[in-house]
Amino acid sequence: MALLPILRYPDPRLHRRAAPVDTVDDDVRKLIDDMAETMYEAPGIGLAATQVDVHRRVVVIDISEDKSGLMALINPQILERDGEQVCEEGCLSVPGVYEKVTRAERVTVRALDRNGHPFEVAAEGLLAVCIQHEIDHLDGKVFVEYLSPLKLGRIKSKLAKKARITA
Repeated sequence: MALLPILRYPDPRLHRRAAPVDTVDDDVRKLIDDMAETMYEAPGIGLAATQVDVHRRVVVIDISEDKSGLMALINPQILERDGEQVCEEGCLSVPGVYEKVTRAERVTVRALDRNGHPFEVAAEGLLAVCIQHEIDHLDGKVFVEYLSPLKLGRIKSKLAKKARITA
């Protein structure tokens, strides 16, 4: 396994729409393993392939406390959305920024697992938020883009200043 570099907002590659995975093979399983290692090391609870500059529809999520609940979703599709919740979100591509975003409270998702087998999951709460957040990445959208233009402008300025300091 290998740690992968995570793209930082506002990198334009974060806005590329990911292509569907045609065949789940050893390359896709290696990508899942590398993404999981990268997510845990960061540390985070979700990572989309887009964030590591691989534009394929692959997501890894683990909201467990002990890193025992790794879930891989290949070609995920939200089938149903229900309710509404406001949750504070962060993102490995937008380090140090946490903002409230409105999402569906419950979602039903269809995807392929790491062996290419189809499955559905009904998620609510944090898992539902995480799934929606990561699928947004696959569609080229970053959570801060749900915010007002004023907040987004402040975040971009903060990140640009931080990048100048660390460069």
